[in-house]
Amino acid sequence: MEFITPYQGLVLIFGIIGLMSFMQLVIADLCAIKTKHTPGYPIDADHTSFLFRAVRAHANTNETIAIFILFSLFGIFSAANAEWLTNFAIAYLVGRVLHMFFYYANIQLARSAAFVLVLIGLLGMFIVGLNAL
Repeated sequence: MEFITPYQGLVLIFGIIGLMSFMQLVIADLCAIKTKHTPGYPIDADHTSFLFRAVRAHANTNETIAIFILFSLFGIFSAANAEWLTNFAIAYLVGRVLHMFFYYANIQLARSAAFVLVLIGLLGMFIVGLNAL
């Protein structure tokens, strides 16, 4: 698997994002247990509820993770510049982490700004892959 060697930084980011997603799941589940939320029932859409914000933070990560994986594979298989691809993946990761913390803290404007960083990271990954073709 020598073709993946230049992308070791990107592979590490995959692991970190997996860990972050796992942590979001655990936080949301522990919060649901603490608040005695009945499993399988909808959570009220209420930004004053930490349970709602924790579940939405995890859902928001899930909404972009497939795009991240696809753009990563696109970049790898098109032999894109590994440094640029990894740098945009780092932007995605930083944006996701900031988005999570701002969602937990209910800081809406900062959360939106973090999401813009996520979008920049994703778009940059696509452009880097496209540029390699």
